[in-house]
Amino acid sequence: MTKFSKIKLYNTLSRRKEIFKPIKKGFVGIYTCGPTVYWYQHIGNLRSYIFADVLKRVFLYDKYKVKHVINVTDVGHLTSDADEGEDKMEKAVLREHKKAEVIANFYWQEFKNDFKKLNIAEPNIWCKATQHIKEQIKLIKKLEKKGVTYKTSDGIYFDTSKLKDYGKLAKLNKQGLEAGKRIEIGEKKNITDFALWKFSLLMNANGKLLPKRQQEWESPWGVGFPGWHIECSAMSMKYLGEHIDIHTGGIDHIPVHHTNEIAQSETATGKKFVNYWLHGDFLNFKGKKISKSTGGLYTISELQEKGFNPLAFRYLTFITHYRDPLNFSLESLQSAQDAYNRLKNIISELKNDKRISRKYLKQFNSAINDDLDVPKALSILWKLVRDKKAMGKIHTIKEMDKIFGLDLQKKEKINISASIQKLLQERENARKNKNWQKSDELRDKIKSLGYLVEDTPKGQKLKKI
Repeated sequence: MTKFSKIKLYNTLSRRKEIFKPIKKGFVGIYTCGPTVYWYQHIGNLRSYIFADVLKRVFLYDKYKVKHVINVTDVGHLTSDADEGEDKMEKAVLREHKKAEVIANFYWQEFKNDFKKLNIAEPNIWCKATQHIKEQIKLIKKLEKKGVTYKTSDGIYFDTSKLKDYGKLAKLNKQGLEAGKRIEIGEKKNITDFALWKFSLLMNANGKLLPKRQQEWESPWGVGFPGWHIECSAMSMKYLGEHIDIHTGGIDHIPVHHTNEIAQSETATGKKFVNYWLHGDFLNFKGKKISKSTGGLYTISELQEKGFNPLAFRYLTFITHYRDPLNFSLESLQSAQDAYNRLKNIISELKNDKRISRKYLKQFNSAINDDLDVPKALSILWKLVRDKKAMGKIHTIKEMDKIFGLDLQKKEKINISASIQKLLQERENARKNKNWQKSDELRDKIKSLGYLVEDTPKGQKLKKI
């Protein structure tokens, strides 16, 4: 009989750590809010997926069966969370003059490429919003029967005043919001009401004719497209059931998107929607959330062009707990890359004694099962590699890397440029001529270019710093 480890998780709903209790013994269903595939995902977005990947790895490590679902938003996400502005996919159509489906598939593939670079395991199920329109319409019809919807000139809306506990995830004060509202809410009954189905309008408020949308569908309420929030409820229910174990996302999803998911899901089913809500904090640049105004909107490919290993970014995210903000800069990434390379170099020199360190593995297990305390787990790894008396390092590190996903024991193939090869040859000639001063100078020069030279009985050995 398998004994499952006690895993403590910080539940945003309760605002405390709780011991995880699965709905079904030995099984965990996880739903993660996925990308809106209208553009490349920046590193701030990707931090949330690294955290979700660690979560999944912990459950697999603890012998749970995991079913992980990530949605792909390829319709319905407007430029404003207040159900205003352009559909991001339609905006991309105007920008790139391509079919929405082509654009969506391209950026989805780029997203999956980032997953591969960062050693993030793909989910068991990817689900695209455009392929689940029927399920979304069915769910809206359920809500309509419950008497919690109403119609405006631009769509079908959820009436949040019908719910006594609306906003419980974000601890929203509806009365306070209503009393202090200073924005136009149009035909909405309440400032917190949200769109379930949007009509494809022919003209804007100023009477200007709008271009025909590429993505629209027939519905009982007229031609249009689903709201952003309804897709996650419909697809999570389809693949994980009406009551699921864990839902993850960034903290920016708490006040609107996840709050609205709860409202529509629990109203439709009469059941608790999610047992454990887990949220990752922001990646900050110059002390503020990464954005167009603050900067820092790097993609993984852009960081690679600057000479950074994607796994160095993964390593950087482990320095800070997933629930804390992480300050990013190219300097901090360089420090992370240096530390990561040092760690790999140390590990590459270890001898395999075919043992395992129960002491360090126990400490490690305790850390990862305590709300995914990866920073502590990383410090335990460093203590292990530096402990001259510790045995079983190779196999223990192998176990730890099942969580880290850093390829710690993978031998890197070094592509040596022609200029580096020339310097190595010059140094070899200097050593043959016993010109030790020149040999040392060339070694220092090679080091300044990012490589360590070691002299072995078999000749010069190169390591990336």
